[in-house]
Amino acid sequence: MGFSMLGSSWSFRLSPNMSPSETPKLTERDPIFLKMRFGHPIRASKNRALKCRSVMSEDFVERSSPSEVKKELEICFDLIRRLGRGIVYLGSARVPPNHSHYLQAQELSRDAANLLDCTTWSGAGPGLMDAVTKGALEAEKPVGGIKIEKEAGEWTASKFHPYLPPQNYHTCRFFSARKHGLVDAAIRNNVSDRTAVIALPGGIGTLDEMFEILALIQLKRIGSVLPVPFIVMNYDSFYSKLFEFIESCENLGTVSKGEVSALWKVCNYNFEALTYLAEFYELPYASTKPETELRKTAHG
Repeated sequence: MGFSMLGSSWSFRLSPNMSPSETPKLTERDPIFLKMRFGHPIRASKNRALKCRSVMSEDFVERSSPSEVKKELEICFDLIRRLGRGIVYLGSARVPPNHSHYLQAQELSRDAANLLDCTTWSGAGPGLMDAVTKGALEAEKPVGGIKIEKEAGEWTASKFHPYLPPQNYHTCRFFSARKHGLVDAAIRNNVSDRTAVIALPGGIGTLDEMFEILALIQLKRIGSVLPVPFIVMNYDSFYSKLFEFIESCENLGTVSKGEVSALWKVCNYNFEALTYLAEFYELPYASTKPETELRKTAHG
């Protein structure tokens, strides 16, 4: 009875009848090898190692010391201390400016910044992140950004933001530092702090950030003393399939009934989100637009 590993650039087969003398002999010159717990050393092909190195972008520089990540964290935390905590937006970097979701996000950011009178935070990239940056600037409220060197599948040509002042954002090399920074920007340390996390339509990166923060809320790492509102903007039923999946998880028992719905507030329109934030922080708010007209404007 043997074991084989195929479908990659290297394969091997082990048999219980194989004697140690029949196994490939490894020398100190072999760069990569695996040693299985049953004692048979297994070597990976050098071609695989070369292939892995070749696909790595020449622009990427690996971390040489944990202190590099620590330094980035310190920069992010200092940036947040200077600008203040507030609303953290998560969303796609790929949505164009003429899309209805872009226009809705820009409107939401402007109105929410005015309502909570707080700093607006995002990844300071293109797409919906750019929309919320513009919206908060229209409200003449503080705007902060924690960028990443890679956005929307491409290495950015520059670490600089096209119109935010340099002292209002930082470009991270490491995703861990960026994530820590964005989470810290939403944490409430005082009753007077008005913060929130708002998830706009997005892809893998947005879902990653959404569920990471939700897990922290669920485990009471965030909001255990002072709750932080978490809002999902379900523009044009964008997240409906995700909600169906969560329902399937509940039916299967991997998620308790109502567990996820207790962590977030789902809103289809901006006025719903703004009303929820006003009620959460006991602020006066009266929507003059029960339903946004931006979707009609965008689609002509």
